[in-house]
Amino acid sequence: MSRLPHPSGLTRRPKLGNFVSMGWGPDDSPPEVTSRLEAARLEFDAQARRFEAAKARLQVTLDQVREGRPQREILHNSAFARLQARLETMPVIEQAKGILMAQHRCGPDEAFDLLRRASQSANVRINVLAERLVEQVASPESQTNGGGPSTAGVRSLPSR
Repeated sequence: MSRLPHPSGLTRRPKLGNFVSMGWGPDDSPPEVTSRLEAARLEFDAQARRFEAAKARLQVTLDQVREGRPQREILHNSAFARLQARLETMPVIEQAKGILMAQHRCGPDEAFDLLRRASQSANVRINVLAERLVEQVASPESQTNGGGPSTAGVRSLPSR
């Protein structure tokens, strides 16, 4: 905006009044403000569409739960359910890490790295590998054999 002449001969900026609260600055012209308002409206519309899509996905998941869909299908469609399933597998993974820490005398990060690499090498999910390891250690056969539990798949990987 250009400066308006002041009666005293000095130039001054015009008073913006309510326009300041709308985001107008001293250098903004009405087309710039209009384009900002249009951009804000478009962003709001995009967020509203994302919200409606998320709401629809949640409704589908709720309907599936009510219809008694298989758990695997529900887990596939629901981020919350996938997170819940992940929380359910954490204890067995922590147990497997403890076993590896004791066997290999390493820290928790290195034990998880061993478990992760064995999982990738065998193409088996970490929680499945952890369950197998914990079951093997907990089985009476491994305790009566005298030796420690066999973690051949994990032990064969090079350690750090």
